[in-house]
Amino acid sequence: MRRLIPILLAVTLGGLAFAQTQLTFWVPSLMNTVERAAIQKAVDAFNSQNPDIVVNIQVVPGSETEATKLMTAVQSGTGPDIYYLDRFTVAQRAASGLLTDLTPYMQKEGVDLSSDYLPFAWAEVQFQGNVYGLPFDTDARALYYNKDMLQAAGVDPSQLDPMNGPISIDQLIQIADKVNKTDSTGAYTQLGFVPWLAQGWGYTWGFAYHGKFFDKATCQVTPTDPGVVAGYKFVYDWAKRLDPQKVQTFVNTYWEWPDKGDMPDSQRPFMTQHVAMTVQGNWYLSTLASVNPGFQWGVTYIPTPDKSKTSWSGGWSLVIPKGDKNPDAAYKFVRYMAGEQGQRFVVEGVQLFPTWKALLDDSSLYSGQLVFFKDLLPYSNSRPPLPVGALYWDHLATALQAMFLNSQTPEAALQAVHDAVQPQMATFCK
Repeated sequence: MRRLIPILLAVTLGGLAFAQTQLTFWVPSLMNTVERAAIQKAVDAFNSQNPDIVVNIQVVPGSETEATKLMTAVQSGTGPDIYYLDRFTVAQRAASGLLTDLTPYMQKEGVDLSSDYLPFAWAEVQFQGNVYGLPFDTDARALYYNKDMLQAAGVDPSQLDPMNGPISIDQLIQIADKVNKTDSTGAYTQLGFVPWLAQGWGYTWGFAYHGKFFDKATCQVTPTDPGVVAGYKFVYDWAKRLDPQKVQTFVNTYWEWPDKGDMPDSQRPFMTQHVAMTVQGNWYLSTLASVNPGFQWGVTYIPTPDKSKTSWSGGWSLVIPKGDKNPDAAYKFVRYMAGEQGQRFVVEGVQLFPTWKALLDDSSLYSGQLVFFKDLLPYSNSRPPLPVGALYWDHLATALQAMFLNSQTPEAALQAVHDAVQPQMATFCK
C-alpha cells in the first residue's frame, strides 16, 4: 500500500524556503453564516501568524449527532485534520475510536488546561480520564418575543420584560392563545408559540420542570424522572390543545423539524412574523442584527411552572480525528482556536460566550442584550457528559416528536428512551 504523506508546499519568505502543511478543518453545514464568518476570521488570523501551516475550512453536511461522514472518512484514511464537534457528543465519539487522545500532546507541552475552561465544558471533552477535544464556545437559551405581534393581539409586551422575572407556563398559554390566527379553512396562519421549534428541545422543557437526565450514583439515564416527564407532558398538552395535525401542518408550511439549518434565517417563522415567541440562544442576537427583520423584539426568561429562572448551555469543541497525518500541526491549531485568541473572535462576531474563563471576566466584550444572557449562566444547566450522549439526544428527540404528534403518552415514550439507551450506558458503568 502506498504510504500517504502530508501535502507540503514550498514557500519562500524573506529568501528562505520552508515546508507548508495544509490542514483541513470540517465544520457542519448547520452553522449559520454569521458564525461561519467569525470562524473564518479566526482561521485567517492563525494562518497569518503561522506561515508554515494553512488551515482550510470545508463545510460538510451533518447535524449535532450525525457522524456518518466522519466515521467513513476516518475508516478510509481520508478524514479531516480538525473537526468541529458538538461537545456533548465527544465522549461517545471517543468511545467509538473516532478521536485522537490529546492528553499526550498536553503533557508534551507541559500544560494543565483544566482550570482554564469552564468546569462543565471541560467535563464534556473527557472520556475515561483522558482529554479528546478542547472546548470552544458556550451559550444560554431564552425566550425571544415579537412586541409588534403581541401588541396587535392586545397583549402588553411589558408583561414579558425580564425586569419582572420569568412568566409562568399558564401566563405563556394565555399570551400565546391571543396571537393565534386561522384562515377560512381553519388552518393556522400565525401562532403565538410552538414549544418544540428552534431550541425547544426535550432538555429545554425537562430542565424547566426541574428534571434530571442522569443519575451518576446509579449510572442510570433517567428520562423517566418526574421533572422530565412533566416537561414532555407540557409539549404533549400544548399540541393536543391546538390539534396536533393542524399545528404540524403549520410547522411543515413555515419550518422543518428537526431544523437542519437549510432554511435561510430571513425565512424562518419568527423573522417572517408567523410565530410571536421562540426559544433561541444568545447567538440569535447576531442573526437578528444581520437579518434586521423590521419589528420590535425583546428577550426574556424561558417560562417555567413556578416562575423560576432556568436555561441550559451547550457548545462546540475542536477535535482531531483518529489517524490524522498532521497531528502536531493540528494540535497547534486546536490550541489556538480553542484558546483565548480564537474564542475572542466568536464572542465578538457571533455574541457567543467563551469557555475560556478569563474571557468571561472581560466586561468590554458584553453589552446590550448579551449581558442578560451572561447573567443567565449561573442558572443554566448542561447535558450530562455521557459516552452515549448522542444516542440519548436522538432518542429524546424521537420521544419529543411523539409528544407533538400525540402518538404516545409521555410516560411510554420516555420509558422507551430508557430501554433503548440504558443497555448501552451500562457497558460503561463500573
